[in-house]
Amino acid sequence: MADPSSYRPKPGQIPDSPGVYKFRDEHRRVIYVGKAKSLRQRLASYFQDLANLHPRTRTMVTTAAAVEWTVVSTEVEALQLEYSWIKEYDPRFNVKYRDDKSYPYLAVTMNEQFPRVQVMRGQKKKGVRYFGPYGHAWAIRDTVDLLLRVFPVRTCSAGVFKNAARTGRPCLLGYIGKCSAPCVERISAEDHRELAEEFSDFMAGRTGTYIRRLERQMTDAAEEMEYERAARLRDDIEALKKAMEKSAVVLADATDADLIALAEDELEAAVQIFHVRGGRVRGQRGWVTDKVEAVTTGDLVEHALQQLYGEETGDSVPKEVLVPALPDPVEPVQEWLTERRGSNVSLRIPQRGDKKSLMETVQRNAFQALGLHKTKRASDLTTRSRALEEIAEALDLDSAPLRIECYDISHLQGDDVVASMVVFEDGLQRKGEYRRFQIKGFEGQDDVRSMHEVITRRFKRYLADKEKTGEWADGETGFTEEDGRPKRFAYPPQLVVVDGGQPQVAAAQKALDELGIDDIAVCGLAKRLEEVWLPGDDDPVVLPRTSEGLYLLQRVRDEAHRFAITYQRAKRARRFKASPLDDVPGLGETRKQTLIKHFGSVKKLRSATIDQICEVPGIGRKTAEAIAVALAQAAPAAPAVNTATGEIMEDVEDGVPETMEGSSGEPVSAGASDDRRGQER
Repeated sequence: MADPSSYRPKPGQIPDSPGVYKFRDEHRRVIYVGKAKSLRQRLASYFQDLANLHPRTRTMVTTAAAVEWTVVSTEVEALQLEYSWIKEYDPRFNVKYRDDKSYPYLAVTMNEQFPRVQVMRGQKKKGVRYFGPYGHAWAIRDTVDLLLRVFPVRTCSAGVFKNAARTGRPCLLGYIGKCSAPCVERISAEDHRELAEEFSDFMAGRTGTYIRRLERQMTDAAEEMEYERAARLRDDIEALKKAMEKSAVVLADATDADLIALAEDELEAAVQIFHVRGGRVRGQRGWVTDKVEAVTTGDLVEHALQQLYGEETGDSVPKEVLVPALPDPVEPVQEWLTERRGSNVSLRIPQRGDKKSLMETVQRNAFQALGLHKTKRASDLTTRSRALEEIAEALDLDSAPLRIECYDISHLQGDDVVASMVVFEDGLQRKGEYRRFQIKGFEGQDDVRSMHEVITRRFKRYLADKEKTGEWADGETGFTEEDGRPKRFAYPPQLVVVDGGQPQVAAAQKALDELGIDDIAVCGLAKRLEEVWLPGDDDPVVLPRTSEGLYLLQRVRDEAHRFAITYQRAKRARRFKASPLDDVPGLGETRKQTLIKHFGSVKKLRSATIDQICEVPGIGRKTAEAIAVALAQAAPAAPAVNTATGEIMEDVEDGVPETMEGSSGEPVSAGASDDRRGQER
């Protein structure tokens, strides 16, 4: 590990002008490429106290052994040179978007004497017109099959074409009218190229011209009583319309635009692109990348734009590019896109209307792509095994932690404090083992004290189960109840993970020490920088950003948070909707609803006499008396206020909360999302 001060340039050596810089390691390999409006200011930001640097940046500068730079005239030149160097050197610390698969394109080889329509993948070639990308090759073939009725362009390979020319017999498509058969000179090279141009124009979105022309020809043929020809033209029109229906209109103004959306977490980012031409979605693609450098959403957008348009020119760069966030600064990127297109390109964030709605669709696709990527990654046995081994090595464990329990505390400004326990076995969720807790030992907000209480309660139950089954005496496992079901807290984990830093880890370790448990490892995962904290250590363990072990710990921590916040919200909702009728013994859900429906509200029920309550079907006098007593003892709730108008509202019907167990340690299934709202934790 190098000391950045050992290769720091001398003061005054670095020019105060735009440029591109490279960090090299001790073997002279380029490990990072960046650009800057001012090289002096940007490079100075790397050579400061390491504690002030982002962990990813800190890793990069300590891996590097030298820095070089090249001065350019403008920021646009810097952008172009940065892209060239990233492509040339493939630096390990730069974000690199990689296709999750090789997307197929519909290609028209205009660089050949007889242009051919075909499916193409990989590197684009000069002189070939591309349409797409498409999600599946069969989608291209279906579209081409429909269009060949109207535009019978050659689709055969060079070998088939030469063989047909040698024998003087066309292939099957030539016989059925889906190829104009230039191989046997049924059509001249000039006319066939014109046909290929018309095919390309139709695919580019200029569809109305051909539809109207065929409709006129069909009408003329019918007037001249050439009904067979009119019928063929009718079928051609239907084929074109069917091909157009495969890509519905999403933007009514026939816009040419690319929409880019991102979904990201601390470790990875997924990008999705919709290519809209003539108002229709003509192609879709996406990538997933590891975030190996400290980047913002705007930086990720800039990298995506470089990846998309670095090799493109002319119409391949659309007039409009819609993004979720703008690069900073945006002007050089916009100028670079304009240069590549040859005319003005608008780079902006959609604010309203159809474009914003379509951007939301692209965003959903990005989140789904990231979720699918994580699912595939988590389900791979080899990957899970490597993750557990990395955790064991990083935490200095004797063996891989096959059972991991993670704990999180959740509350809203100190109210309704709850905790969650989630379980991962062999790197997979065990939702049947999840548990939840209410904090009972004190009132108010104290995450450290809450963590101590939860760990204590959980492992007291574990020790009690061991003592009850005589495990200490005879070594029997005793992990099942008399009816054969697993005991609630009988299985000990090899690793306890807490959501938090040093204070939470210390509280968890203290709880285990007080119980005399010394064979369970403890660590904490701090969300801000994804650092792993161990008991008694002043410095965290920093796992590589690409580490499968860190990825698994992050998933465990996020699941604990989601589970805790779901329980906390449900508990809070139940408190808000609590009714005095809940305290009446023997009064169930159905009769509560019957009472509310009969009287209209608890307020009116409170003013009713016992005889009036007895008139409700299913309510006897004894129950009516209990209801009257419960309502008399309960203080009336404060009036509800409409926050928009300030109006005091009448009492609404008291809802009945959904059933949720309040005692600690009850198993439940996973629930809703983990969005944080307000000061909710």
